[in-house]
Amino acid sequence: MKLDAPVSTIMTKKVITVSPDQKLVDLKHIYEKLPFHHHVPVVEKNKLTGMVSLIDFMRVVCNSSLDDNDPIYQNTFVKEIMSEKPESLKGSATIREVAKSLSEGNVHAYVIANKGEVEGIVSYSDVIKYFLKESE
Repeated sequence: MKLDAPVSTIMTKKVITVSPDQKLVDLKHIYEKLPFHHHVPVVEKNKLTGMVSLIDFMRVVCNSSLDDNDPIYQNTFVKEIMSEKPESLKGSATIREVAKSLSEGNVHAYVIANKGEVEGIVSYSDVIKYFLKESE
């Protein structure tokens, strides 16, 4: 097992992002797609500015309907529910470093960024998949 390999080798590279000014209906459509990371980076002017987790989203919409026209989806913006200044790592961080940090439970996913520009995302599920693949 190559735990000192860069996390860029296991990260998801095709990252769907949203802008702070998008409506929650756009996030709803992202979360309705499968399979999908539970974390959506928020990008403004090509720079990482926030993160929305599925839990953030569910807290806001828990009493709403599934109808796209529900006022909560149409009148609430990503910037109102996102976490600002999410933790990010460089692609050169090792799988060991990421696994150790994720195992502590404070963070469930890291955006992989270079000078604020999103290059990928890695979550605990990516690390688990890596360990399972390597153990076969």
